[in-house]
Amino acid sequence: MSQEDEEKVGEPLIEGLSDGEPDTAQNSSKRKREDDAKPQSKRAAKKRKQTKKPKDVDDDALDLEQGVNHAIAHMDSQLMADHVAQRTKRFQPNLSLVEAEDAHIPSSAIRDASSWDQGRTSDKLPEFLEKFSGPRRKKSKKGQKLSDAPEAKGSPHTLVVAGAGLRAAELVRGLRKFQTKESLVAKLFAKHIKLGEAIETVKNSRVGIGVGTPQRIIDLLDNGALKLDNLERIVLDASHIDAKKRGVLDMQDTQPQVVKLLSRQELKERYGVEEGKVELLFF
Repeated sequence: MSQEDEEKVGEPLIEGLSDGEPDTAQNSSKRKREDDAKPQSKRAAKKRKQTKKPKDVDDDALDLEQGVNHAIAHMDSQLMADHVAQRTKRFQPNLSLVEAEDAHIPSSAIRDASSWDQGRTSDKLPEFLEKFSGPRRKKSKKGQKLSDAPEAKGSPHTLVVAGAGLRAAELVRGLRKFQTKESLVAKLFAKHIKLGEAIETVKNSRVGIGVGTPQRIIDLLDNGALKLDNLERIVLDASHIDAKKRGVLDMQDTQPQVVKLLSRQELKERYGVEEGKVELLFF
């Protein structure tokens, strides 16, 4: 026997098997059970959790550079209503039939904004509002000007709803062109603004446009500081996405709050796209 052959004697046939442990079906099964039992790293688990997104999100429609989900721009009133309903079913699967009906936003409440082709970045919101704040019928009078405010304090004609305080602050900066001494563009979000401070500001100011997060707006409505008597429109910042490709309707932290706000009884009784109604716009 050559020296090379002698060196091969005693070598395990398969890597990982020691001398005297043949590669039997029993040992293969044992190794598989041991591998399956090994805990996966926290980093790998965290990565999977972060990259998980709704199955119906088309990556081709998501523009991370601009932070925009372009699919929203192509949805008419019915598609938008279906989109909201699908998200409600996903994030609130335990709603009863009665609760689901109460949370439903009808297409008749949504103004079709799919004709807007100028982009949905924050700098385009003022132009978007100018286009869709005009008369809803050819023979109707023009509604409240965006730079005006109702006489009643804390009673805006427009509410803009964003998913986070930082995003809301960005939208406020863009809408400052509509602010005057007699018409405040109000910050209705919790970022650096305590609820008590927000209540006092809203109660004592003529507000034309309010920009905020859904829960803060709900809190101000429940408190009575914010009133809906003169409201003409609610604009949901639906196209904006964050670094994880999520919009305000794609997160467990915000979607239920949005639906809770939009499905308030005092709003549902007034929804519609006719003159004198409250309409929903999805930017």
